Amino acid sequence: MTPHLDLRVDEASQVGEARRMALRLAASHELGEDIGGRIALVVTELGTNLVRHAKAGRLLIACTAVEGGAHFEVISIDSGPGMHDVNQCLRDGYSTGGTPGTGLGAVQRLSTDFSVFSKLDQGTVILSRIRIPTGGAAANRAALLNRRFLHAGICLAAPGEVISGDAWDIRFEGDHACVIVADGLGHGPEAAAAAQVAMDAFRAADLGDGFGSPSTVLEQAHPLMRQTRGAAVSICALDLAANKVVAAGAGNVSGRVICGLSDRSLLSQHGTLGLRIRTLQDASYAWPEHALLVMHSDGLKTRWSLDQVSGLLRCDPAVIAAWLVRDHTRGLDDVLVVVVKRA
Repeated sequence: MTPHLDLRVDEASQVGEARRMALRLAASHELGEDIGGRIALVVTELGTNLVRHAKAGRLLIACTAVEGGAHFEVISIDSGPGMHDVNQCLRDGYSTGGTPGTGLGAVQRLSTDFSVFSKLDQGTVILSRIRIPTGGAAANRAALLNRRFLHAGICLAAPGEVISGDAWDIRFEGDHACVIVADGLGHGPEAAAAAQVAMDAFRAADLGDGFGSPSTVLEQAHPLMRQTRGAAVSICALDLAANKVVAAGAGNVSGRVICGLSDRSLLSQHGTLGLRIRTLQDASYAWPEHALLVMHSDGLKTRWSLDQVSGLLRCDPAVIAAWLVRDHTRGLDDVLVVVVKRA
């Protein structure tokens, strides 16, 4: 997994550079000129919006290969001033900067998935995701969408690095999903290699009926990681029918189940996969109907709260993850935030 590009955008020249980097990324995934044109327009509109209206503007850009195609994401983040009325700002013809006012409306039309959260004096996060099916077949298009779960992850490399030692993956089976987050010790290529071994073990594992025992998968991965520097790893199995999360972990990967009425932290054992672990155990937690699961590496501070931005929970998981990254990244290490909720 390659981390998101994290591009500062506060002057016009940086919009052009962001567009060029996005197009290079699209070309590396062989997405074609048609998709490249859509991506260029999205990056230009969101970047120009940041320059004209926002402070501390950033664009997070990533392309992820998935079964049946790829997802290209552009996420705009700023620290204010925020929008008085999001719906009004999306209407063609509305402008506060003397422009034609077609920017955000155009981005929405160009996107497969589009989500916005804005709060006055706190800032705005805008997601544009373009889903690209392989070959354009209807079956492949359907494969890009999971009908039961919404999920997203944002991964940023440590300052000065181009590869992240954090990694994640997700598997589905009917009403069940299973998520892994790994944080290789330190950062850079060796940390990434450790996290990759955990990902490979997760993909190869027989997770059993309903993905019922995350601790078993961790125990299987432990000896495979002995030739690496080791990693903190957590796995969560989600069951829609039973409304529960079963979790197990070793090290400082954090997990929380959050809804409007509760905020429950998931326990993890001390230790490091590949080095030393205690006996791992599965723990079961309630997963209320409107709750979401947040898992993150220690590149994100643990003492965060979404109590003052309750409307955020209704947004796309990528918007939620971006809001957390914007406000709570430590800034000295890789950071990864994964959010999962019901579709």
